[in-house]
Amino acid sequence: MNLEARLDKWLWAARIYKTRTLAADACKNGRITINGAQAKPSRVVKTGDEISVKKPPVTYTFRVLSPIEKRVGAKLLPEILENITAPEQYEILEMSRISGFVGRAKGTGRPTKKDRRALDDFSEVPLALDDDFDFDLEEL
Repeated sequence: MNLEARLDKWLWAARIYKTRTLAADACKNGRITINGAQAKPSRVVKTGDEISVKKPPVTYTFRVLSPIEKRVGAKLLPEILENITAPEQYEILEMSRISGFVGRAKGTGRPTKKDRRALDDFSEVPLALDDDFDFDLEEL
């Protein structure tokens, strides 16, 4: 069996990223570290390496059990990697799920019909005040 593999291929084969291109982009953008050092997509992965993957807001950590380059079924993953992510990271993930949708991120597209109606209701100004309403600035 092969004792080493390219990092981008291993990330794809271990099902951490959906495509090898996404894995390579993550490496190029500095989201992947091997044993604490930044890693390029062509970096060689060996048995026992600790790989940290930053997927905001969480940083996952895996130990390489088998460096593979061919994608395997999800049931075989315990033979390929060991998840050693700290429990605090999962707490951060749960907190972000609980907090829910706070605002629309820039570039997420047009508001939905519901969003537009909420904006219209918020910005709507009454056209005229009642005739009975007597407002005198001097009394304030």
